[in-house]
Amino acid sequence: MPALTQHSTSITLFRISAAMFLNYLTIGIPLVMLPLYVQQQLHLSDLLIGIAVGSQFIATLLTRGAAGRKADTSGGRRTVITGQFYCAASGLLMLVSLIAHPVPLLAWAILIVGRVLLGIGESFILTGNLTWGMWLAGSTHAGQVISWNGMATYGALAIGAPLGLSLYARAGLALPALLVVLLPIIASGVIYGIPGNIPTARPRVPVLRVVGLVWLPGTGLVLQGIGFATLSAFTALWFNERHWDNTGFAMTLFGIAFIAVRFFCAKFPDRYGGATVATFSLLVEGTGLAVMWAAPSAGAALIGAAITGCGCSLMFPSLGVEVVRRVPPEIRGTALGVWSAFQDLAYGFTGPIAGLLTPFIGYQQVFLLAAACALLGAAVVHLLLRQH
Repeated sequence: MPALTQHSTSITLFRISAAMFLNYLTIGIPLVMLPLYVQQQLHLSDLLIGIAVGSQFIATLLTRGAAGRKADTSGGRRTVITGQFYCAASGLLMLVSLIAHPVPLLAWAILIVGRVLLGIGESFILTGNLTWGMWLAGSTHAGQVISWNGMATYGALAIGAPLGLSLYARAGLALPALLVVLLPIIASGVIYGIPGNIPTARPRVPVLRVVGLVWLPGTGLVLQGIGFATLSAFTALWFNERHWDNTGFAMTLFGIAFIAVRFFCAKFPDRYGGATVATFSLLVEGTGLAVMWAAPSAGAALIGAAITGCGCSLMFPSLGVEVVRRVPPEIRGTALGVWSAFQDLAYGFTGPIAGLLTPFIGYQQVFLLAAACALLGAAVVHLLLRQH
């Protein structure tokens, strides 16, 4: 770990978090507009919409282990730069998909390849950034590193969703795709000059052993992630079905609530215990999703989205600190990658599965199912308390 003062550590963490914000805008910008593009411009089914959304998260899931091993062996900085390359390439494929628009299935297939590249980029950027930040700041600041990264990622989702919708409404897919290409390049300038670690060679740890260390907090992450995946993939379609306005503001209010709770309650996991905070957070998330399910108007649904954001806010740092404490430093990158893959599991499969169900139960009922998963997650995470 480099010899950094508290002041210089904060500045450095701010820079890599700012770069994380820019990188994650590549995910936030297409997140809400993409289902509308596939439905309205390509005229494809809800199942194919779900696959278009979920393919990114499945790619992230399948590459978490590789991203963690790269972070452990090549360093977090190199891992982040690799991820930025993949994200920019995904934007180029969005542009190619636009050219293939007259053949909808071909355009969709090209879009899927781009989503896969974006998922790989997300995996490398997030895992690399966490590993890099903990090396720069030390494991005693693990909670701060995770919290700042979380504010950057969800802040990007909160801003990216309405920004993507606005750009799509004015210029179609071209301008959002161009931004996805340019943002990683700008982010690389933000992190220029920050030192990167080159870890010493060490034996490769079997992934199954790492899974055994993190499966319980990982299960909590799965059941929490279903709610966010449902909100991001189906809110726009549900609002459109109800002829409600302000679709993009669901993600905005989610993000504002998420960041506010993360900012004002960042010390709660250390003060009250990660498992306790995570259990309470899942109860709040379940309440928010239930409010969305029962909402008679757009305003009520937006309130539910904000409550859901409050519930999701402290889940990652609460369970993440528990993961860091459970594993030795030499496999921290791999452990964080494998643990994060549990969240990707929820993000990747919620869209396609819910897409299969919506023709039979409608968009509204998927929010009820997501609420039930969050409440089940509260019971699962409560098991962590017994281990203490």
